[in-house]
Amino acid sequence: MRVINWGIIGTGTIAHKFATALSRVENAKLYGVGSRTIENAKAFQTEFNVTCAYGNYEELANDPYIDVVYIATPHPFHKENAILCINAGIAILCEKPFTLNAKDAKEIYELAQAKKVFIMEAMWTKFLPTTKKIHELLPLIGEVRMVKADFSIRLGFNPTSRLMDINLGGGALLDLGIYPLTFATMVLGYPTSVESLVHIGETNVDEQSVIIMKYELGELAIVTSASQVEAPHDAYILGTNGKIHVPSFWNAQKAYLHVNGEIKEFNLPFTKNGYEYEIEEVNNCLRIGKLESDINPMTDTIKVLEIMDKVRSDWNLKYPME
Repeated sequence: MRVINWGIIGTGTIAHKFATALSRVENAKLYGVGSRTIENAKAFQTEFNVTCAYGNYEELANDPYIDVVYIATPHPFHKENAILCINAGIAILCEKPFTLNAKDAKEIYELAQAKKVFIMEAMWTKFLPTTKKIHELLPLIGEVRMVKADFSIRLGFNPTSRLMDINLGGGALLDLGIYPLTFATMVLGYPTSVESLVHIGETNVDEQSVIIMKYELGELAIVTSASQVEAPHDAYILGTNGKIHVPSFWNAQKAYLHVNGEIKEFNLPFTKNGYEYEIEEVNNCLRIGKLESDINPMTDTIKVLEIMDKVRSDWNLKYPME
């Protein structure tokens, strides 16, 4: 089987988690890492036994041995990093949110299609074994009428945190809210109307919000996210014949089916740390020459961004670089 050579742009926390999973995926190799400084790149190279380290992103993008690059930089830099790689003919897996807004994602998608380069958003939740099991269980709960999902953490007030810095695309929505939004649309599809309420904090980013989406047949999705309060990261899919409860749905390793007064538990632990499933999807797509994933196509990524654009517009929340 063809070995897929990976590069990583960025050396932060998420890059470390990704590299840990990649090191355990068969027929995949972490070939290059690029950072803003050669010192950071070399430290990452030593930790993960990377073949090449680069002190800038351009050199990595121009390495002819790299098949695909994982973009792990802060949100505002995704667009320029993606364009750099696509123009070099290298496939990309870009950390979520793919871009700050749908307009930028559409621009990148059009470029990738023109260049015939594979691209995908790293929405790892969609590829988890538990997520696959949820799709199998849906027919058992009858007609789905409602989805509830929450991703809230207590970050504490720290104006220097990326999550609270408007200049880095901060706010709960893009980092946390994107997960329950994706989960809801994964189950119900895309809504006919979207309403929301928000609290904008001292650093001018959203600290907590509620988004309600309504569908053609009256189905509802209630999505909450927050950066200053802690809550169980649970999702519920409510049907006319039962429900599915997914604890910690964004990185789920179990689900509960409630039907006819009985509860069935499904345990599906990760083989590595959970990132391996999206890596394997990209590897498989590249081996057969696909330009996007059937599980997480760019149309899904763009539609979720359009929902986030809509609510941010209602909130009058615009990032300085937009």
